[in-house]
Amino acid sequence: MPLLQALMTRDIPKADGKSVGIIGSGPAGLAAAHDLALLGFAVTIYEMEPVLAGMLAVGIPEYRLPRDLIKAEVEVITSMGVEAITNCCVGKDITFPKLREKHDAVIIAVGAKKSRALPIPGADSEGVIGGVEYLRDVSLDESPKLGRGVVVIGGGNVAYDVGRTVVRQVALDAARTARRSEGTDEVHLCSLESLEEMPADDIEIIEGDEEGVIRHNSLGPKEILKDDTGRVRGVLFQKCLRVFDEDHRFSPLFDETDTLEIACETVLISVGQSVDVSFIDAERDRLELLPNGAIKCDPESGETAQDDVFISGDLAYGPKLLIHGVASGKAVARAIYKKLMGRTITTEAVELHFADASYAREEDYEKTKRLVPGTIPPEQRLVSQSALVETGFTPEQARQEACRCLNCGVNTIFDGDRCVLCGGCVDVCPERCLEIVSLDAIPIENGMRGDVERLLDGFPEEEASAIIKDETICIRCALCAERCPVGAITMEDFHFKEKPTCLAD
Repeated sequence: MPLLQALMTRDIPKADGKSVGIIGSGPAGLAAAHDLALLGFAVTIYEMEPVLAGMLAVGIPEYRLPRDLIKAEVEVITSMGVEAITNCCVGKDITFPKLREKHDAVIIAVGAKKSRALPIPGADSEGVIGGVEYLRDVSLDESPKLGRGVVVIGGGNVAYDVGRTVVRQVALDAARTARRSEGTDEVHLCSLESLEEMPADDIEIIEGDEEGVIRHNSLGPKEILKDDTGRVRGVLFQKCLRVFDEDHRFSPLFDETDTLEIACETVLISVGQSVDVSFIDAERDRLELLPNGAIKCDPESGETAQDDVFISGDLAYGPKLLIHGVASGKAVARAIYKKLMGRTITTEAVELHFADASYAREEDYEKTKRLVPGTIPPEQRLVSQSALVETGFTPEQARQEACRCLNCGVNTIFDGDRCVLCGGCVDVCPERCLEIVSLDAIPIENGMRGDVERLLDGFPEEEASAIIKDETICIRCALCAERCPVGAITMEDFHFKEKPTCLAD
């Protein structure tokens, strides 16, 4: 933990007496809280849900991410003195201006926790639920009652999270009631894209098929059908002929004469996510709201038009991966330190090179096939929402996978003064990444011309030869170093260390 080490050696002064409020406790909010606490700030997290961790806890299904792991990570951060106020909805339980009065800086890290609506007839019918909202309710044991037959609209990973969670809920409900009527508990997932175009990961599609999610490709919803009481009775789909136009822009084309009606009593919409910053009044708070509902900011630092307001995570750049949220939270923590302390936290890189005369690899390591993590049988997955699908690797399998690493930090180093151009290294290279060519076949930049001339020392350039290497296919086998008769090739291990430091602005 470089930042902690730098603080222990007093390279970075602590920000004693200053406080930061964070709205939202997802990956971005937690990462910011962690680093701000290390930097000496008094940090308070305001979370609208009864639990911390944002979409980690209420968006990612438990069968993919065990809740005890989330709890352990959160406890590390709260043990650093971070105060967390749950069941606190900013704009309702406390106003945004009040937060700004209370803290020296405020981070808005609310995330994209709201499902996008579908602009089609019947979308407001009873029985239509947002996919993200459904995942949240299941995670908090507040699962809504599902009707007979469920349709999930969407083709991404979140849509599969929703569909696979519904399959489990249907199986649990059937087990509780000892009833499973034919055709009434089907879960359909309808995607605008073809199977090849679906944005969901292949493994999600495969495991969804295994668990009983009924997949329909190249279908676009035309209307959500409802009965006389206003409740969902089905969805009318039309054939999607294409999703993107010739310029790869989203521009779906439908055949309105080719339709399919799927009967259901519940529709779960999972076609994208949006943010909710209804607690912000653009005029009052002097913040600029963008057409998509986000707040205008510098996506790198999170800075806004107001010196004390910062944006982090999905709200800064749109929905991305968990690791992007963590990186964003850390960047915003440093931006706040700079703003309030007048000092910039930067890093100094120290590079080290070590010759490794004993470097060697396992026999046939480059032929070892990638291992696929094991999974439990589909019928065992449906016994609960918390049954982990992947079993992971055994210690031996983990070691085998680790041995597949090509050690890109190890490089072949050539000493041109020793090389006699015997070609032995070229002969033994199993990947053909080394080649002897005439010097005039190599484009020499002007900045290198003087070095080349000194190497040739009067030798005619058209008669000179050189060894070139394609680094993209080298597997670091060290056979070239072993074969070299004059020791012109060695293997070197490259290391670097980043040391955080603080510079006055």
